Amino acid sequence: MNLEGKHILVVGGTSGLGASAARAFLDQGAKVVVSGRNQRKLEDASNWLGQQGIAVCADASCAKAMERLLAKACEFLGRLDALYHVAGGSGRRFGDGPLHTIPDEGWQQTLRLNLDSVFYSNRAAINCFLDQGQGGAILNCGSVLGHAPSSRFFTTHAYAASKAALEGLTRSMASFYASQSIRVNLLCPALVATPMSARAQEDPAILSYIASKQPLDGGRIGLPEDLDAAATFLLSDAARFVTGQVLDVDGGWSVSEGNP
Repeated sequence: MNLEGKHILVVGGTSGLGASAARAFLDQGAKVVVSGRNQRKLEDASNWLGQQGIAVCADASCAKAMERLLAKACEFLGRLDALYHVAGGSGRRFGDGPLHTIPDEGWQQTLRLNLDSVFYSNRAAINCFLDQGQGGAILNCGSVLGHAPSSRFFTTHAYAASKAALEGLTRSMASFYASQSIRVNLLCPALVATPMSARAQEDPAILSYIASKQPLDGGRIGLPEDLDAAATFLLSDAARFVTGQVLDVDGGWSVSEGNP
């Protein structure tokens, strides 16, 4: 399993899951373009990408920005073989929580971050693949909360709805575009140590819960690199017969009750 000669765009690739995956793709021989919005992280990414990639400032929740990003990525790479969309985030700062407490803005902004952004990047990538006429692969990043809720500590209904929607989008896209050799899959992590999960990482009660909710490897929060092998596989030619799949990489979350 390798990515030698592959040209990959990672939307949200300057930190967390996206940066870890982008580094893994580089190690496997790919040329990589990453996008993000934080200038310092973009500069850091430019350093570790070296000559094999570039970092581009782009807001994933803006349709025009995604179109410009795809054009810039194709210009640098020569062609696009794969898209990995990781960009997204918590809507808590907008008011996401239990349904009866969510303001209109909280609902709209959370879906904008986690669903609209995927629609924009995937649409741009699909158009690129169709223009190239050589197929391609899309991998989106969902969440186990889209299908395996945990109401005591992780009650964010807009976020869960946005991630559940990605499962339907992934499967329907995969069905429609399979005849044109375009594959679409979804990777669903549970709690992973990224900047987005800082709240959970600092809460002793949540850490105690995770010890039994994610029991693999001694019971722990996931690390970004725990997902790298799955992402590499799904974007490689080793997965050329795989599409429309939702893969949980969750330490056992979806099959464990957890003991609060």
